[in-house]
Amino acid sequence: MTQVAATASKRRWVILALGLAAQTASCAFLYGLPFLVPVMRDAEHLTLAEAGAVVAAPSAGLLVTLIAWGALADRYGERLIMAIGLGVSGLILLSTVFAHDLALLFALFLLAGASTASVNAASGRAVMGWFGPAERGFAMGIRQMAQPLGVGVAAVGLPPLAAHHGFQAAMLLPAGLAILVAVLVACFVVDPPRPPRHERGKTPSPYRKPALWRVHGASSLLVVPQFAVSAFAPVYLVAVQHWSPLAAGWFLAAVAVLGAAGRLVSGRWSDRVGSRLRPMRQLAVASAAVMLLVALGDRTWPWLVIIALVLAAVITVSDNGLGFTASAELAGIDWAGRAMGAQNTTQNVAAALTPPLLGLVIGDTRYALAFVIAAVFPLLAIGLIPVRAERFTHD
Repeated sequence: MTQVAATASKRRWVILALGLAAQTASCAFLYGLPFLVPVMRDAEHLTLAEAGAVVAAPSAGLLVTLIAWGALADRYGERLIMAIGLGVSGLILLSTVFAHDLALLFALFLLAGASTASVNAASGRAVMGWFGPAERGFAMGIRQMAQPLGVGVAAVGLPPLAAHHGFQAAMLLPAGLAILVAVLVACFVVDPPRPPRHERGKTPSPYRKPALWRVHGASSLLVVPQFAVSAFAPVYLVAVQHWSPLAAGWFLAAVAVLGAAGRLVSGRWSDRVGSRLRPMRQLAVASAAVMLLVALGDRTWPWLVIIALVLAAVITVSDNGLGFTASAELAGIDWAGRAMGAQNTTQNVAAALTPPLLGLVIGDTRYALAFVIAAVFPLLAIGLIPVRAERFTHD
């Protein structure tokens, strides 16, 4: 390997690490607020409904700006968009230290969520640009580990800070992380080498064909079993299997680590077989099967449902990076940011709808029925995944 090639190889792994750090900082804020609900309610005298609205605000802001940030990344590059969005988010979170009004807190968290959405499309787009097809799945799998890492950072850091110094002081952690990583991104991230836009010409919209729509739709269907497990496994273990909340928490934390590893494995698998969508379809089959196994375990033996929940927690999250990567590859350079923004948007809509709707099905005891219903969605995704439209071939 020449010196130039070695330098380029080192640079792309640095950029991947910074993309992972940016996404982790974003997730520590987005998924960390629920850890602060008890202290927030005491400090600000909020009802549970009011606290729930505050916690939902960042996701609402993220949802309405993902595609717009993707379009900006397509036009102006990843480094600028990541640094601005994450930095502004951190500054907004700093200002929450002085906010004691419910409406103001909601507005600030809404704006912070809207700003941090820049990382979702831009960091994925940077990975797409710096890694070739034979490595891209594994690289994107590393980047997709940001969600469990962000939740871990929030779980370890936010409750102790809130307990000792208050809710506002705890927000300094995600604010500081966002600002620090934004500075590092601005200093060290380099946009992938691409031909100038005027040389590439105007690229027609890839949404004129159905393939991308089908990927987004299938990915949204596959989110349902994932959030059926993540939303209801804690209460199921406590209420039905009679675990203590502490034991259920530690169990699910360990399973989350396995889920992160599953994303890496599926990404590497897609690199080796030369396809994102064929593994995604096979994981859809496995997801349906394992949700049925959870339902069977609920009706038969406790040991079976525990094994099935572990398998479900790993399998149902393993397709996330595949759909995300396939969206960008099908869209092409000029539309990758918007395609990844659209992919995230549709998945977030499905994720938001799953817990309340399945909660209506469950009522107090109908967990097995809910798990069976959750198995229907990946079955629908199997036929929707456009395997034949995939252009990626193994190098």
